[in-house]
Amino acid sequence: MSSHRAPDPSAAPPAVATAPGLAGMALKIGVMGGASGALSRDHLERAHELGRAIAESGCILVTGGCGGLPLAAACGAKQAGGLVVGISPGLSLDEHVHKYGSPTEFHDLLIFTGSGLMGREVVNIRSSDVVVIVGGRSGTLGELAISYDEGKLIGVLSGTGGISDIVQDILAACAKETGARVVYEHEPRALVAELLRLYRATHHQRPSCFCAERGPEDVGSAGLERDPVCGMRLATEAAPAERRFAGTRYVFCSTACATRFDQDPAVYAGRMDDA
Repeated sequence: MSSHRAPDPSAAPPAVATAPGLAGMALKIGVMGGASGALSRDHLERAHELGRAIAESGCILVTGGCGGLPLAAACGAKQAGGLVVGISPGLSLDEHVHKYGSPTEFHDLLIFTGSGLMGREVVNIRSSDVVVIVGGRSGTLGELAISYDEGKLIGVLSGTGGISDIVQDILAACAKETGARVVYEHEPRALVAELLRLYRATHHQRPSCFCAERGPEDVGSAGLERDPVCGMRLATEAAPAERRFAGTRYVFCSTACATRFDQDPAVYAGRMDDA
């Protein structure tokens, strides 16, 4: 894992990756994985890179407030200027630190559930729009099971040992259709990019089993407009950025998309005309 260093306060914050239809709310990617046991340098470095990629994509990182691979991801996210939320098993900071021996570094916010290690797993998953499995043992297996049963978009950082290397076999044995989608990828940045692409393209229409499915026609009837750069639909009145070009108003999910539009507005406006 890269050496721990404080984030540069002068660095520009990452552009926020927002959820379709929820302008201004950043997507939350949960990293669930091995918190103890023998952890190789390679696995720690890849988890660190995963956290950095999540932050640089403008997403919030969610962990179980634990050590090991999730902490390495938290470190990477913080060094990239990201926001990290930890879901603690404890009732208080005192329990978090002294009863569970859990870390506080690299986390901006700890949510004290008082639910214990296993009870906290449900909150971990339901607080995340997307879940990534990295290594892990029995606790991570529980988080995988909840994610899959609840129809989440799941990423697996392949080759990080433990549960992550047998996810395909586990799910094949389950032989159960839940609406979940699973992506396997060895490279952290490629995994994050593909998960965001799939979430924005289709999975946001029904991100979990607790959501009614929303097709494109449903989104359009809800008074939402399409971002001409990324294609995301969002509430016009809550759009973080807008532009006018050739007499037409365009809205954007983030300032990053607005900046890309500025580079070649005719091309992006043309895409809207062709849609």
